[in-house]
Amino acid sequence: MRGPLAGLRVVEMAGLAPAPFACTILADLGADVIRVDRARPGADVLGVPGDPLARSRRSIGVDVKSPSGVELVRRLVDLADVFV
Repeated sequence: MRGPLAGLRVVEMAGLAPAPFACTILADLGADVIRVDRARPGADVLGVPGDPLARSRRSIGVDVKSPSGVELVRRLVDLADVFV
């Protein structure tokens, strides 16, 4: 995607309305946003179909209570320009 924020990498920890809304705007302006959804072990991460706050970005489900999940998030954040 092109835009004034093309090339900017953002990691978003899924949360309530203000953060996802801000990240939607960043993604709409061209930033590469990856959303980290907190997942329980063995459970599927299900987004709300047609969720307008999920557009223009990728998401990944991570068990943030496990050491490997924490390490994964840390690696993503190390590669990012912005952490929300």
